[in-house]
Amino acid sequence: MRSDFNLALDLAHQAQARPGCIALQTATAQLSYGELAERAAGLAAHLVKRRRSGRIGILGTRSIEAYIGVLGACWAGSAYVPLNLKWPVARLRALLDQLDLDAIIADANGARLLTPAVLARAPDLVILPRPEEIAPSRASQSLLALDARTETPLPAPVPVAAGDPGYIIFTSGTTGLPKGVVISAGSLAHYLDQSAGWTDYRPEDRLAEACDLTFDLSVHNLFLALRAGARLHLLAQLETMAPAHAIRRHALTVWMSVPTVIALMRQAGTLRPGLLPSLRLSIFCGEPLPVAAAQAWAEATPNGRVENIYGPTEATVIGLRQPLTDPPVVTAGRDILAIGRPYPTMRVAILDGEQRPVPAGEAGEIALAGPQLGIGYFGQPELTEERFRMLRGERWYLTGDLGRVDAEGVVHHLGRVDNQIKLKGNRVELEEIDAHLRRAAGTELVATVAWPVRHGSAEGLVAFVAGGHGDAARLRAALAAELPRYLIPERIAFRDALPPNANGKIDRGALRDELAREEPANDAAAARPAAELVQGA
Repeated sequence: MRSDFNLALDLAHQAQARPGCIALQTATAQLSYGELAERAAGLAAHLVKRRRSGRIGILGTRSIEAYIGVLGACWAGSAYVPLNLKWPVARLRALLDQLDLDAIIADANGARLLTPAVLARAPDLVILPRPEEIAPSRASQSLLALDARTETPLPAPVPVAAGDPGYIIFTSGTTGLPKGVVISAGSLAHYLDQSAGWTDYRPEDRLAEACDLTFDLSVHNLFLALRAGARLHLLAQLETMAPAHAIRRHALTVWMSVPTVIALMRQAGTLRPGLLPSLRLSIFCGEPLPVAAAQAWAEATPNGRVENIYGPTEATVIGLRQPLTDPPVVTAGRDILAIGRPYPTMRVAILDGEQRPVPAGEAGEIALAGPQLGIGYFGQPELTEERFRMLRGERWYLTGDLGRVDAEGVVHHLGRVDNQIKLKGNRVELEEIDAHLRRAAGTELVATVAWPVRHGSAEGLVAFVAGGHGDAARLRAALAAELPRYLIPERIAFRDALPPNANGKIDRGALRDELAREEPANDAAAARPAAELVQGA
């Protein structure tokens, strides 16, 4: 029986078996497995001396320094906590107060955020590339160089139990602060066991890392690469949205991102058949995957396969998957790929508003059960109890996603509960409008929002379109041929691009903020985010 669930064990194994093989690579640097293990073990020696809470903050992303920080925290037996570089100072300070970290490890970009106001809330140990450039906020605070060699490296990762926290990733919250999802080391180990078979990563693979550490797709990429002894390429920000050059230059073999990347490349006219012959596996997650986009990507990757995956952060990255087949498994009426079948050890249920299973084929809220479920939300026991429910003697996570299971047992995603609103007495699913708008406009870059929203009620709809073809009147006419009148947006706004959030998804909140800025001052005070109109399934 397994007794040690340290997330750095695969790194230690690869450092013994393949010390000279490259583990991490950026545009300007690379680190072998032997060097990475040495740096992680040396960093861990400093961290174990300060261990109290067992939580280490990582203020950085897609840099060798940030990944040394992640693996150093793991090697020390602590949970790593990515801190978003885009958080405002007030939010960062508030979360530092809550987290009670043992240390912060920053890369060069993260170090720029360590203002006196932030350092005042930071733990006593702060590790960064050039500590001489920053002054500590108090006498007890130590600023240490990331490559310091003042401690004897820990010879092996510190053993941890299956139930110990492995990492905490923050997702959007409705209270103004993000909510921290706590995933145990055992849940991640189980996830890796389940994922290793179908991904089949090998030492010769070169994986693209297009995600920030604050997006849990990075968990999949890093720890499965370590398990396989593969090379992880940390892409620069510009490469993540227009990746063709990097994929071709490095002959990358595995790609994983949100589907928006495909839409952006198609909009720019840069995605063409046979473009990316080195890719053998492409994985898309986080947003609905339009079938046309999946097929276009498949044509561009003639030697690979395309997988659509589904899984909330609370259930450890991925719980279901659906390969692109011929013919594709399409969600009826939405022209998107189904999200497929669950991992063998995971269970899916479709529940009504009282958390009772709905009849086969009917829509309801997707719930997940199994060993990948997270511990809960950091410091929020009420929210944990609300979303992680004991139902009929089994622990389930209520995802907030709408779905149904077809006659073949395939799960279909039907949108978000919080994108389901009441408009003039009618229940409206914004993703349903988006599906028709994509077809009419000939682009995947669309988003519909409820607006204006006054005194808690939606009074209308506004759609945004980037790329594609046609004017607003033509698109409204096309929608009118397929949708009830109340589902047709009163306004269709064309943009060169739609704003992404930190994970590369289309940011509906930013679009609502844009509309709010257009509101006259006397109306804006009455406007409220559409999220306040959430209705159950």
